[in-house]
Formats: sequence, structure tokens, C-alpha cells
Amino acid sequence: MKEILIFAGTTEGRKLSESLAVSGIAHTICVATEYGEIVLKENPFMTVHRGRMNEEQIREFIQDGKFEAVVDATHPYADLVTKNIKSAMEGMNIPYLRLKRELHESREKRNVTYFETNEACAKALEKIQGNILLTTGSKELSKYCISEDVKSRLFVRILPGIESLSLCMEQGIKGKQIIAMQGPFTMEMNEATIRQYGISCLVTKQSGIFGGYYEKLEAAKRTGVSVFTIGPLEADTGYFFSEVCGELEKICQQKIRIKNEMEITLAGIGMGNSKNLTKEVCEKIGEADILLGAERMLAPYRPRIEKKPFYLAKQIIPYLHEIQKKYSMESLKVVILFSGDSGFYSGCQSVYHALQEGIDAGQLQAGIHIMPGISSVAFLAACIGESYQDAAVYSMHGKELYNLARRIKTEQKTFMIMSGVRDVNRLGDALIKAGMTECEIITGYQLSYAGQQIKKRTPRECLELKEEGLYTCFVKNPNIIHNNLTHGISDGEFIRDKVPMTKEEVREVSICKLKLYQGAVVFDIGSGTGSIAMEMAGISPDIQVYAIEQKKEAVSLIWRNKEKFQLENITVIEAKAPEGLQHLPRATHAFVGGSGGNLKEILWTLYEMNPNMRVVINAVCMETICEIKEILALYSIENEEIVQMQVSRAKEVGKYHFMQAENPVWICAFKFREGRAGYEA
Repeated sequence: MKEILIFAGTTEGRKLSESLAVSGIAHTICVATEYGEIVLKENPFMTVHRGRMNEEQIREFIQDGKFEAVVDATHPYADLVTKNIKSAMEGMNIPYLRLKRELHESREKRNVTYFETNEACAKALEKIQGNILLTTGSKELSKYCISEDVKSRLFVRILPGIESLSLCMEQGIKGKQIIAMQGPFTMEMNEATIRQYGISCLVTKQSGIFGGYYEKLEAAKRTGVSVFTIGPLEADTGYFFSEVCGELEKICQQKIRIKNEMEITLAGIGMGNSKNLTKEVCEKIGEADILLGAERMLAPYRPRIEKKPFYLAKQIIPYLHEIQKKYSMESLKVVILFSGDSGFYSGCQSVYHALQEGIDAGQLQAGIHIMPGISSVAFLAACIGESYQDAAVYSMHGKELYNLARRIKTEQKTFMIMSGVRDVNRLGDALIKAGMTECEIITGYQLSYAGQQIKKRTPRECLELKEEGLYTCFVKNPNIIHNNLTHGISDGEFIRDKVPMTKEEVREVSICKLKLYQGAVVFDIGSGTGSIAMEMAGISPDIQVYAIEQKKEAVSLIWRNKEKFQLENITVIEAKAPEGLQHLPRATHAFVGGSGGNLKEILWTLYEMNPNMRVVINAVCMETICEIKEILALYSIENEEIVQMQVSRAKEVGKYHFMQAENPVWICAFKFREGRAGYEA
């Protein structure tokens, strides 16, 4: 069995040993002290050698062990050990891999003074006052104890091993001056230590991301103490953790399993003011290694590693994939920030599902969970003393919201999340055009921020509002109109002129046969006055209707009826079918009221667009029905229905009512079934 030799003494070395162990790769790990052995997790694939070795001893140890590769995972400042290992291996045909520590160069310096040597740092400490927290380790302690003044003010944090404690005793450091603890230390732990011992200056090595360096800097910033740093280090040559694993995989011809599952949190942060964060979200942000989200959300926070203005799945997933490879030895804590509440008109859900797919596909090793926030609707409702469980709630933030006035007129209370002042202007305009000027509007501007304004406005004042910013609005409608639960506009309500129109009863049956649903995209081909289009669009603002008509007079009528019924979810297309369908979105349903002699071509185009489309065709003569049956024989269809309707209406003649028959109409309904069509265009 091929065996690897690791010179450890760092977190990276221990992590490498753990990864080799779970991969079933035998290895020997060399540690200098008893404590270095204690912190290692026992496993059957690991052999431990304890004790310091000089160059000659290292050479003999490597030759006797017949190792396949040597990994130098000693501390970045242990340059003598690294030098001895390299010298000992001269002339050996064994790969040497230096595992370098990952530093983050772009970090803000924050009241940090740098020194090239411990001696220079100790000299500078003589010129400052107050207690000193020394975190450079026990080996360098003697350099800080030359001055009795400095020594009397030292509080030394060391590993809880006999060797470290003995070195403290030798230098006259004892009692409460010794803080014997094993890291890594969180920012909170560092802050507590600084406050507990009344520290004025923290002394540290520039030990990198996984040496706890940035947790010390953040604690110092929070407590206002100065930092003396030994460094910066010269660029450390060698391989990052994932690169070392890659090289060892080639040598051992075996996959190395790296235990580095990320903890991903999707967090709602409310309106943006940090005072409105839940305590749980606040804690997660404070613990974060990496923060992602819109730039304005990230501004107040400083994660341990970095923050990026990413909030879309297509940005986040490739980034996390790369970051997991780069920091492969660490189980990173990633927090992605979303405004408002994570489950309320939030981008959180799409990102969650995309991340879960990446996890299921093995692209990411991660666990994921969601934390809610306070929505702007909940905040505004609390400010104005209104409930929202009995109100309609909509969002115009980054999306098109059709039939604004129609939505509001059927509700007593409506809350609306806006993108900006233009949406507030649009709200005012829609209410004015609908004659709903008695509606009372309360605008919530920059909610939770210092410039917050909550003000009652009329529709006219909303239309004229100029101040840009984030808005959430509440609309109270004193003249509620109850919405019909079924479609059904009488023929007399349409602007018609001389253009033919599908009669009321035929419209209702034809639309029922279409079997529309929320989110449907419908073509009304040969729309005429647009009566079918109006009825369908009025069922739900979430149905998108395309009214296709080639006659100019009819197109004009469709526009006039659309404006009359305030239906923004109708798009009018002046074109002949099927040519006019070419660049439209993929439809789920189609109604053919008039084909202009192109029925065969229209049906072929519809089938090509969506071979599962639901179609209803109206015909008024037997020849058209025969044509329909002949054409449909070329397709695979299902749920076929042919209904013949003849409607008679009562006509008053004197004191009597006589039934007057309308022309019979055939209604043909079916659904394409995906399969090979027999018609070739």
C-alpha cells in the first residue's frame, strides 16, 4: 500500500490527515509536541510520529519509511523546519508538496500596524500603554519578555500543552497572564477575551483565513483596540489544499474524499435596516465566511473571507463551485441575503431550487436552509394599524402587474410592493382612469430607514409624486364592486359597430371548452371585436391573451374594447394568421373564430408551436366542419368534442314573446397529442 508522509502542526495538516483517512489512504503524520498528537483524531490509516527532528533525522526517517510523497503542512512561520525538510530530501526521487496557507490579500487593514520581526514589534510595545494580548504562541514569548514593563502587561494565549506552559513559566509569565486554550477562536470569543482583560493592543501573526487572523481583526475593530501584526508574509509558494489533494490522487491513483460540506443559509433581511433583522439572521451574518446578495444589502457587513454582489442562481452556483474548490479544506458558512421575507415575493425560492438541484447533481457539497425576514407589507401594516390577512397583496417590484384598477376595485384593502416612484405614478393613473378617485392611498417610503415617510395621498397626488426610492402602498377602496365568479359579458356591453361578433351564449360555451387555467397563454385568432379575448382576459389577470386580427376596422374595435374593460393582459396583433403567430410566445390554448381560408396552415403552425395545445374552433357551415374533420385526421388528438349550438332569443311582438332563432354554430374542441403529424407544409 502506498503511504504518504505529512509534516503537520497546522489545521491544514490535520484536515489533510482526516481526508486521507476517510479515503482509506495510509499515511504517517509528524507532530512536534504531545499536544499536537492529542488533537489528532484516531483512525486505522494514520501513524503518528511525535518529536522534533533535525535535518539528518528527517532524512533517515523518510528513507526508512519508503514514502510515496512528502507533504510539508508546517506553519508558514516555521521556516527552519521547512528548510530542513527540503535539505533532507535533496537527491531523493520523492515528490515534495508544500501545503500553503490561504491568505486573503484584499482585506481592509483596519488600524493594523505591521512589523517584519517579533523583535521590532516588542520594541514598539514599549511605547504604548495598556494591556497586551499576545497570540503569537509560546515559542516567540522570550522576545516579548526582555522589557519588564511589557512583560507585566502581557496576557499570553497559548495551546494548553505542557511545553507551552513550561515556556511561560521560564519567562516569568504565570497565573492570570496565561490563557491556555485551543482554537480556532471566533470573533465573539476574541472580543470577550479583549473585554475581559482590558486589552489595548492585540499582537498576532498574519496567519491567514484558517489561522483565525480575520476573526482577531474584526474583534479588534469592534472593541476599538489596535493591532500589531508580524508580517505581511512573503508570498508562500506551494499548493493550496485542493491542489495538494489533486497531486496525491495522481500519486496514489485513488480519489481523495474532502469533507467540506458548505452550510448555505438563504436569509430574509426585511427592509434593509439592520435593527429589523431577526436575531437568528443577525447571528448567521456574523458567523458568515462568505456573504452574497445585492450590493446595498452587503454594505454594512464584513464576512470572514469575502462578499460578492451575486443574487441570481446563474451567478451564485458557479461561484460557490469555485469557492468550494479553492477552500476545499474548510466547511464554509455561506449566507445569501434577500430583501423582505424569504417566502414573500422573493427571489429566494428560485435560488433555493437551483441550489438544491446543484446539490442533488453533486456539483455542490452543501446543506441548505431558509430563514425568514420581516416583509415591507407586514411593517407598513403595523405602522398604520391595519391587518393584511384580509387584504389582497400584490408586487410590482421587477414584474409586470396587469389590470391594476380591476384588481383593486373588487377589494376593500390592497397592499402593493413597488419598484419605485414610477409604479406609484402608475397606480395613481390607473385609479384616475377607472374613476376610482375616492380611493385612499397610504405610501410607505424608505420603510425602516432614517428617511422613512408614511403619508396619505389621493390618486392625483400619487400620479404627480416625484421622489424616487423604495415604496410600499396601501389602498383602501370605499366603493368595492364584487367580482363575478363566472365570466359573462352581455353582447350589448361591447363596442361593435358592423364587425361580426360571437354571440354571448356561444362565447360562454366556447371558453368553457378551452379549459383555461392560471398562467395560460391564449391566441384568439380572427378576433373580430375581441369579445372572446375580453371574456378570457377578464377571468384572471394572470392569463395572457393575444388577439390576432387582420382587418383594420376590427383591430380598432379590439383596442377600444380593451380600453373600456381595462384589460392590460391583452396584446393586440394586427396580422393575418398563421404569419402573425410566428414571433409570439408559445401558447397553451388557441381559439379560432375566423381562419380566412387558412385553417390547415393555422393548425399546423399551432401544432409546431405546442404539440400539447388545447384548441377550440367555431364553425357556422357544414363545409367548415367537414374541413375540420379532414384536417384533424392528420394529427394525434385527444379529448375531442363537437357540439352544435342553436340559440333562440325571445322577441317581443305586441303583448307576446316569440322565439327567434340564431344561426346554428358548431364548436369543435380537442387537444393535440404529441406525436408524428401527417401533414407536411
